Amino acid sequence: MRLGSFLSLAFFVSISLAAGFLGSFATMDSINGWYATQVRPSWTPPNWVFAPVWTTLYVLMGVAAYLVSRSKKVGKYLALWLFLAHLLVNTFWSIAFFGMHEVLLATIVILVLLGLIVALMKLYWNHSKLATYLMIPYLLWVTYATTLTIGFLVLN
Repeated sequence: MRLGSFLSLAFFVSISLAAGFLGSFATMDSINGWYATQVRPSWTPPNWVFAPVWTTLYVLMGVAAYLVSRSKKVGKYLALWLFLAHLLVNTFWSIAFFGMHEVLLATIVILVLLGLIVALMKLYWNHSKLATYLMIPYLLWVTYATTLTIGFLVLN
């Protein structure tokens, strides 16, 4: 891998991880506080699962965006802008749910996020099939997280 390609890959992975890092600021204080007091859906995983899963997903998102950035086809910049916008929505979910304790707002945000992920995958398909495939675990996890968010909304 050439240095320019490596730096580009590192850039996209770093942006993704930075979104997760920003979201973690809202999350950290709530895990042992507000979140611990909530009635959880029975399918809620243990807390230790979230960090490795999300780290893996952010890396996959970054690699996918990198692959799209290498495309020579028209529309790649729209896909990359949508990638950035979706990261903002992703981060805002953590702020709404853990930071603001607004589960209804978090539910709306995660439903928007799901739509953005699907739209992103459709755009990615035109530029890199592999990028689209790399987004599948993310789509599945956010679908699962949506059920958890709705579960928290109903139970609390």
